[in-house]
Amino acid sequence: LCCQCGVPIPPNPANMCVGCLRAQVDITEGIPKQGTLHFCRQCERYLQPPGTWIQCTLESRELLALCLKKMKASLSKVRLIDAGFIWTEPHSKRLKLKLTVQKEVINGAVLQQVFVVEYIVQSQMCEDCHRIEAKDFWKAVVQVRQKTLHKKTFYYLEQLILKHRLHQNTLRIKEIHDGLDFYYSSKQHAQKMVDFLQCTVPSRSKSSQRLISHDIHSNVYNYKSTFSVEIVPICKDNVVCLSPKLAQSLGNMSQICVCIRVTSTIHLIDPCTLQIAEIDGNTYWRHPFNSLFQPKQLEEFIIMDINRVQEKKKSAGAGARSNKHTLAEAWVRKTSELDTDRQYFCCTHLGHILNPGDLVLGFDLVNCNLNDEFANKMNPHNIPDVVLIKKSYDRSKRQRRRNWKLKELERDKEGTDTDDERQYQDFLEDLEEDEAIRKNVNIYRNADIPVESDTDDDGPPRISLAEMLEDLHISQDATGGEGANMMT
Repeated sequence: LCCQCGVPIPPNPANMCVGCLRAQVDITEGIPKQGTLHFCRQCERYLQPPGTWIQCTLESRELLALCLKKMKASLSKVRLIDAGFIWTEPHSKRLKLKLTVQKEVINGAVLQQVFVVEYIVQSQMCEDCHRIEAKDFWKAVVQVRQKTLHKKTFYYLEQLILKHRLHQNTLRIKEIHDGLDFYYSSKQHAQKMVDFLQCTVPSRSKSSQRLISHDIHSNVYNYKSTFSVEIVPICKDNVVCLSPKLAQSLGNMSQICVCIRVTSTIHLIDPCTLQIAEIDGNTYWRHPFNSLFQPKQLEEFIIMDINRVQEKKKSAGAGARSNKHTLAEAWVRKTSELDTDRQYFCCTHLGHILNPGDLVLGFDLVNCNLNDEFANKMNPHNIPDVVLIKKSYDRSKRQRRRNWKLKELERDKEGTDTDDERQYQDFLEDLEEDEAIRKNVNIYRNADIPVESDTDDDGPPRISLAEMLEDLHISQDATGGEGANMMT
């Protein structure tokens, strides 16, 4: 019989029933039933004392471990059998833990007890977010510059940074007239950005640092670092004139070439032979060359007659040729000179998309004043009359039918230029026309514009639905995580 209540029980060392034993002994005595967790609402991390902030989603193993660590000292006298979360409203700022513990009590009897610990989630901004909010506290800056009038390379670079999420550690991004400034709280993050830029665009960099303060007792130095990254001043659709030595080293290609793409290298094509070449950043800075024209100097031509040319016999030492382009000979006339009989003859690499009557944009080399060190020394017979760049389409129609969009970096703008919108539209058109660039960019479907059939062969190039991503908006809870449900 139980020595307290007299109820018949199986014999045990304490000679008491379970109810009386629990009434006599509380094994959870000394274990706190309430606690506090500190949560940063900016970066959605929890504080792990003394100064570490960790990312935990709701009801994750990491969050459970964090809660148990705060009770580690008080749980040392009992044996923890089970621990789990009890469902709470995600916005209640409360976390409840159900714990099962065992302990040896009177005369070796083992008692098991279940109890609930409640944690209150309090908001506290972490040091990293403090620095971001201050916007003036930075230890390193990466200054990206490109000495061109067109920002195509920067728009491409912006999409690469968004895709690889390299903007997460930036304190601030500032846009100025010829580039971007990225501010960081540590030199390591800035160095990571510089390494990324050198892998994605042809560029060169140099660094410097300035001493801010020095503690002579602890020998601690506080520096501010500056990284300067200069991107090659060549953009897509530029006409360039190579030095004779560089043209010879690239397989005896013509000095007058068209830049068809800028990725980690400069992709050039010879419009007269379809010979292609790639120039990396180191080669460019050893043999620099400039663009002969600015994008504003593009003129509109109409194709009067065009003939596809069979493969020309390669000369000795010639390099590779493009398989995506077709060589053609064309007679063109300026749309501004339709009242005259003047026509121009040229070779073009766009024979696969041009037909008589098409409008095409190009540069007029006959009536222009070339001011280039290498072009002025060339034989005039080797300089083409006209270089055609790309087929011209109705821009307003393209904008109406564009059922996709891109994301942009949040940055401080020094001043908006009226020409920026036109340049951005040029970049969007380049994405539609060039599949190779498109592979490196995250393109999102624009739900506001209805989906049309992709089978319009006569219209301008378009991006298929298969290449678009759905633009997801993930709701974030006040207690952290990515909209996770609290499970029972």
